[in-house]
Amino acid sequence: MTALMQLEGDPELVQRCIIEGPLDVHPSLSAVVVHYDVEAMVVSEYGEPMVADRKRCNRVLKVKNLSEGADLHSLACQIVAKCDLITPNRVPELEQILAYLQSRKDYKGGIDGVDVLQDSSQKLMKQVGDLQEPTEQATMSDLDSYLESLYDDLQAKISGTALILHLARTPDNLIELAGNESFFLALARVLRDDWKKSIDLTTNIVYIFFCFSTFTNFHTILSKQKIGSMCMTILEYELKRHKTLLEELTKKKKTKTSKTDVSSSKKEYEKGKKKYQSVLKKQETLLRVSLYLLLNLAEDTRVELKMRNKGLPLQLCSLLERDNQELLILVVSFLKKLSIFAENKEDMAKAIIIKKLTKLIPCDNEILVNVTLRLILNLSFDPKLRQEMVKVGILPKLVALLKDDSHRTLVLCILYHISIEEKNRPVFAYTDCVPQLMKVIVECQEELVDPETIALGINLACSPRNAQFMVKGPGLKLLMRRAFKTLDSLLLKMIRNISQHQGPIKKLFLPFLTELGKLLKESVDDEVCVEVLGILGNLLLPEVDFERVVSQLELMPFIVAKLKDPSIKDDILLEVINVCGTFSLDEKCAQLLMNEGLPDLFVSILKAKQEDDELVLQIVYVFHQLILHQSTREKTIKESQVPEYLLELMNDKNKEICKLCSRSLDIVAEFDPDRAEKIKHERFRWHNFQWLEIMTGESLHEDSEEEIDEDYLDPRYLHTAAELYDNPELYYEMQSQLETSHGGDGYQVEIGRNFDIDEDVDYSATSAYSRREPGFDEAVGQTLSPRQYSMLMNSMQEPLSMYTTTDSRQSVMEGLEQDYDALEMYSRGMYEMTSPKYDTMPVEDDYSDHPAFAGHDYSSVAPISRPPTRYGF
Repeated sequence: MTALMQLEGDPELVQRCIIEGPLDVHPSLSAVVVHYDVEAMVVSEYGEPMVADRKRCNRVLKVKNLSEGADLHSLACQIVAKCDLITPNRVPELEQILAYLQSRKDYKGGIDGVDVLQDSSQKLMKQVGDLQEPTEQATMSDLDSYLESLYDDLQAKISGTALILHLARTPDNLIELAGNESFFLALARVLRDDWKKSIDLTTNIVYIFFCFSTFTNFHTILSKQKIGSMCMTILEYELKRHKTLLEELTKKKKTKTSKTDVSSSKKEYEKGKKKYQSVLKKQETLLRVSLYLLLNLAEDTRVELKMRNKGLPLQLCSLLERDNQELLILVVSFLKKLSIFAENKEDMAKAIIIKKLTKLIPCDNEILVNVTLRLILNLSFDPKLRQEMVKVGILPKLVALLKDDSHRTLVLCILYHISIEEKNRPVFAYTDCVPQLMKVIVECQEELVDPETIALGINLACSPRNAQFMVKGPGLKLLMRRAFKTLDSLLLKMIRNISQHQGPIKKLFLPFLTELGKLLKESVDDEVCVEVLGILGNLLLPEVDFERVVSQLELMPFIVAKLKDPSIKDDILLEVINVCGTFSLDEKCAQLLMNEGLPDLFVSILKAKQEDDELVLQIVYVFHQLILHQSTREKTIKESQVPEYLLELMNDKNKEICKLCSRSLDIVAEFDPDRAEKIKHERFRWHNFQWLEIMTGESLHEDSEEEIDEDYLDPRYLHTAAELYDNPELYYEMQSQLETSHGGDGYQVEIGRNFDIDEDVDYSATSAYSRREPGFDEAVGQTLSPRQYSMLMNSMQEPLSMYTTTDSRQSVMEGLEQDYDALEMYSRGMYEMTSPKYDTMPVEDDYSDHPAFAGHDYSSVAPISRPPTRYGF
């Protein structure tokens, strides 16, 4: 770095200052990353600062021999002594980083991406050295003569660059080579002028620059000479050249089969094939060198962005069709680095990269398989690409790699990402994934199963078909035995997901009820407690005697204690209520819950947790079960506040809560006639709150923030609104006024049109009074005047928003004249309109014919299905 500063300016006028930065852990290597800032300042002769510049840098310190018994303090002191960027007072911080590196768990059998490239780079050096072996021994003393040969003919340039390459392959010579002022300028000039003339010359020069690119200190010089831009141009040209050669060879192959002179066409084809193979071999060497150089320069994200703008991801995807495995390792590694940015990932998706990567799995090169799996893992974070993986049939190939310990962890991570989508989970049943997964879980020698393995099992257990494979034979028994032994909460979550499926799977859990109950009482781990409660709550089996289970296992004190605990976590509380809902299926057990005073506990919980819809839904389900059983119905309705809270929750935003409350209130209305009237009026009030708000001028909607459908007032509500009132005097007053004004004849007006009446038109129709149904005259409201009725009907086509305030409503009433023609229309409309449809109860006074009050014996009614709860990982 000091040498570079001397080249740029007079050392006496330039002051350099290094500012310490944070220490970090390298994401993949066993190394420490030292961040620091270099501040360069140009000062005048009098010591005053003139120009200042600051650059952020980092240095990677590889740590070797970091075994389990290594002395971290001594190692940290050794690193501080060798690195002048770390001060001695940061030894404790460095010890913590080394401890993390020592305990960090890498991928099993994984191959580090940088080590892979270094191994491939060594092979590349040997390959280029064999191709361009110099005829004489290169020495640093003859560097000037080698540079002078760059001004001779083409063959002299190739020989001179080969000798310079021999020197550049030794890292100790790089600083001395960079110290020559004309070194980079001469090589960059020859590359710009003659790169199309000879592929050997281009390979030599690019390889020389690649040797410098392995050290970040030289990246600035390479960028200044625009070496990266030249490599992008060479890459694009060689790809087009390969495409042209391949097309010509394909044409010759077709000509060979179509021509009559087969011998001559065959010779021509063989000649073209040899030329193609010769060019291909040299071209792939040049491509590897160029891509290595670009990969080193791409450490700077700004440079990487420029490469992306020139279409590098698409060019790399096109190279996936090559057969050279060393080139493919480099291409896939480069794509893996680029795939962490969304823009690059989208370009790869356009190039159908998943289909091209599928062809690389499996192959006989373990390194290529490993880097390909790493790239697929990066791409699997995108939902669309996950779906593409399933479509192209990569799933069976990945499952086949589960048998290989060196690739298992990577494959499990990819399969887990694919299993996130619910629609992808059934596909696993058509592979060998579930049996192999069960084998890995059961035969695991560690106390806890690897999180990658158990996470995949949790997702797959949500599919009924996969769950059947998991419990097949002794599968469930082996899982339960391991869960009871290790108390692995994630394994219990997987078992819980298995228990949620309907059918014979639930019955397989009956032999384990005793062990589950003991584990529930003895466990001190909240996560284990949640999963065990979830398993018990899923066992909705009518043939189970839950009263006997609760009594023998003495679970009731545990349940009551959890419900009374004010510091209980919401997850545990939800599962306890869920278990109470399952136990309440048994009438004897429901009576046991009632005797322990659980309804009052649930009411208190409901007051405190009323914003949690899931918890409220499970509590309402327990209330429903208690009301459903004959032995607990009377006490629940008459000695608790359950009916009041069901009535309050009847119009909740959650549709499942509303539905469950409505069914429960039907039973309450059948059993308690006094509450039936209250339920009827509450249902009517909510169903017609828009009309009632307009008429009364009061807000009947409790939640002012809830969005109200500001639609036109539906005329069908008017008939029901009138039934709310028992005084028919207003209707008779309206009818007498209509008969006096129109001689007993009303107007026939189509509902929904404007209500302006043309007096010159003869409207012939029967009297509205004579057409009304029996009992209809008793359903007219007593608080509305004829003027208000006329105002209402004339303004029916106006949106409800105009009545949102009392002032606006009053101004409308004062501005409208009394119109008895509209009242006649209103009376006809009341006859033709129908009552609102309620879910369970009509508005008519006679309820004897309604199904909700037909004298059903609710003790024989089949219980409704449990509301869904949260599952999955």
